[in-house]
Amino acid sequence: PREGRPDFAGALTFGPALVALVAALTLGRDGWLRAPVGLLLAAAVLLGALFVVLERRAATPMIDLSLLRRPLFLASSAGGLFTGLSVIGLFSFLPTVLQRALGLSPLDTALLSLLWAGLAFAVALQVRRIAHRVSPRHQLVVGFALHAVGVLTMLGAVGAGSWARLLPGLVVAGVGSGLLNAALPLLAVESVPAARAAMGSGAQQTFRYIGSCAGVALTIAIATSAGSPGAGTDVALWVSAGLAVAAGVLVATLRERH
Repeated sequence: PREGRPDFAGALTFGPALVALVAALTLGRDGWLRAPVGLLLAAAVLLGALFVVLERRAATPMIDLSLLRRPLFLASSAGGLFTGLSVIGLFSFLPTVLQRALGLSPLDTALLSLLWAGLAFAVALQVRRIAHRVSPRHQLVVGFALHAVGVLTMLGAVGAGSWARLLPGLVVAGVGSGLLNAALPLLAVESVPAARAAMGSGAQQTFRYIGSCAGVALTIAIATSAGSPGAGTDVALWVSAGLAVAAGVLVATLRERH
């Protein structure tokens, strides 16, 4: 529990800033140089800057900006952001590719996606067995690495018209996603003082959903810019793998120094 009034000013600036950003990313899928997209992005930047100013002056801020000086909090936030950008962005778009490029039915697409999602769910439940031996930060690094390996094995599958070639990659990426899903909430809580647990969790989730919106928009922009669905999907896979590798390296370097 904390003393003082809720941070209404922070909520009234940060909420609209997120709305403007998500709306801009959504509208940007149909063209990034349009006036509404630019105005929304500008509004997001201005409201975000105002939010930072207000949080620095607030007695009981919604987010304690001093937490940004904690390496593990940055690792948690970056992990959430890159999970959205790399993992959720790609796998939110992949079902559309499977149906339009490979001609799979919605049910077949759902069953194929279940392989990745089901493994992620099962692995996340079992990670508690190694939690005392492997830190959440290291779990994130391994999770991002497995995602990168998994998506790279999918290269060429859409162009070849073979859904079977996706199976190994879905398995490996599913295991990686399970590690990410288990490690992110734990690191979010462990990276902040006990009294700031909700703040750490909320910040990580916010970064994750911002990354998801941006990741879907980025994947659509990349995949539709190539000459064919197969080529576009391969470029999107390369980008997803590259973002995952970058995230793993960043998280590996952000560690508490005593």
